[in-house]
Amino acid sequence: MTSDAFVPTGFEPPTVLGTEHFRLEPLGPQHNEADHAAWMSSIEHIRATPGYADGNWPPHAGMSLEANRADLERHAADFTAGKGFTFTVLDATDDDVIGCVYLYPTESADHDVVVRSWVRADRAHLDVPLADAVAAWLAAEWPWQRADRAGR
Repeated sequence: MTSDAFVPTGFEPPTVLGTEHFRLEPLGPQHNEADHAAWMSSIEHIRATPGYADGNWPPHAGMSLEANRADLERHAADFTAGKGFTFTVLDATDDDVIGCVYLYPTESADHDVVVRSWVRADRAHLDVPLADAVAAWLAAEWPWQRADRAGR
């Protein structure tokens, strides 16, 4: 891995993580309506989740469906370019969007990736299991050694 590369050249990012409660797949514009509904219904809960204490996201006033789509398109482009990897978290039984996971470069010299995740308020019991499953997944299948788990 070069000093400015987020992942090694030729690395094929895993695209699925599944448990009995949820599964992850790359986030994209096809998730727009369900993603928008998920985070809009849980703004205060997400803001109280480790990693979101800075208060920048989600916006208190929300955002339009069109602005959310643009955000999802940006995340999908980052995934394709290997600049960052965002996953939607889907309920294992009905594929409803229940959260999101973000894997992005960090500015910290002590870490090589920052990991943030959130779940809807009505799925708060899955917050820690999701974070722990992602941590194990990173250790097993991703190239980073020093993950910043954003307060977890």
